[in-house]
Amino acid sequence: MRTAAILAGIALAAASVTAHAQQHPSYGPSIKAAAAKKIAAGTLAECAANKWNVAVAVVDTAGNLVYFERMEDTQTASFDIAIGKARTAATYRRTTRVFMEAINKGPATATLPNVVASPGGVPLYADGKVIGAVGVSGVTGDQDEQCAKAGAASM
Repeated sequence: MRTAAILAGIALAAASVTAHAQQHPSYGPSIKAAAAKKIAAGTLAECAANKWNVAVAVVDTAGNLVYFERMEDTQTASFDIAIGKARTAATYRRTTRVFMEAINKGPATATLPNVVASPGGVPLYADGKVIGAVGVSGVTGDQDEQCAKAGAASM
């Protein structure tokens, strides 16, 4: 009886790991500079329409910077934050909002390496695979995320 319970627990854990792995798409080929510039332009257009000064970063699948641009009078801290949000979204294959929500439930997520847990980092997809991410910083997290999503949609 006890062996059956242990085996059932192992099967449940294996199914849980498999289900978790399926929630996040595979990596595809990394984004190219021309596409990164287009995403940044879409991001900046959304921010400009709202009169928000931001920095925008686009990274490849490994979190390496492909393109960066900032608007005039963007706070200096936003340079590194935008890049950090993009890296987090690309390397973990999920939005940075997910980390903020997880940390609000318990501190364990805060110990993960290179996590920026503030909205504004959004993975970029092509053919259902992650090809990089866009990160935005300069206004509130929700506003940063709005701009990042607009940039991703312009792809």
